[in-house]
Amino acid sequence: MGARVSRQDFEWVYTDQPHADRRREILAKYPEIKSLMKPNYNLIWIVISMVLVQMVAVYLVKDLDWKWVIFWAYVFGSCISHSMTLAIHEISHNLAFGNYKALWNRWFGIFANLPFGVPYSVSFKRYHMDHHRYLGADGIDVDIPTDFEGWFFCTRFRKFIWVILQPIIYAFRPMCINPKPISDLEVINLLLQLSFDIFIYYFFGIKSLVYVFTGSVFGLGLHPIAGHFIAEHYMFLKGHETFSYYGPLNFFTFNVGYHNEHHDFPSIPGKNLPLVKKIAAEYYDTLPHYNSWIKVLYDFVMDDTISPYSRVKRHLKGQVKLD
Repeated sequence: MGARVSRQDFEWVYTDQPHADRRREILAKYPEIKSLMKPNYNLIWIVISMVLVQMVAVYLVKDLDWKWVIFWAYVFGSCISHSMTLAIHEISHNLAFGNYKALWNRWFGIFANLPFGVPYSVSFKRYHMDHHRYLGADGIDVDIPTDFEGWFFCTRFRKFIWVILQPIIYAFRPMCINPKPISDLEVINLLLQLSFDIFIYYFFGIKSLVYVFTGSVFGLGLHPIAGHFIAEHYMFLKGHETFSYYGPLNFFTFNVGYHNEHHDFPSIPGKNLPLVKKIAAEYYDTLPHYNSWIKVLYDFVMDDTISPYSRVKRHLKGQVKLD
């Protein structure tokens, strides 16, 4: 567990990200894909149902022994919390109410955020748009690890710790790479989230609140679903910076595994991404992909050629427009 990884820097490239060119090429050949660019109104009812289910769980754990609170936080709470983050991902692309009701999507994202415990929905939207526009851009894309992460988490044991610490790292990394001024909506997101957390504590008690927080931390750390964090863009195969996953966990994650398809067409809801792959099969069937996020996590830790440095980075050319 002490061997150091061989990579000492990011994979610097001098080409643009591949998604814009592939999108233009696919749309020229298959213009019918444009018909898939529409909101998924079912997302509204799915999210409301998930919030209600999590609140039932919050009630049910309030009188359990602590060991069972932690057990259910990992077995159930972690799954629904991480699934909700991917619903918020869909909402950040205005896929609940559509682009013409962008503010409705922001408010709905704040609502979906409530059972997660920590306010992040509004901030995620701002940084995630940068990730799509400027994939791999130095100093802009906060999905890219910091130099410190690449330097320090350089052994199998340290990479294992890095996987566990993902929720904390993702929370603080933006402030190191691309800090943004706080917006009014972010303040509202914070105040409403704090009020909801106080509500849970007052009416259900400390065990219910711990269930919410630990479930979120567990779900984003050492968890099968969290394998998508690494699977999406870590360069397990040189020359590729985005990878799709076609395994069964897509059912619980709004098809976030269809990640090449998503970056090619971010305005298409997750439920329609398999149709994109089917229509433009010759573009996607030949791309490397995964069928197991658990294997991705295992390979990331055990492969001494892979580390947080295993990301494609680029210096931006031309004008940059940030939120």
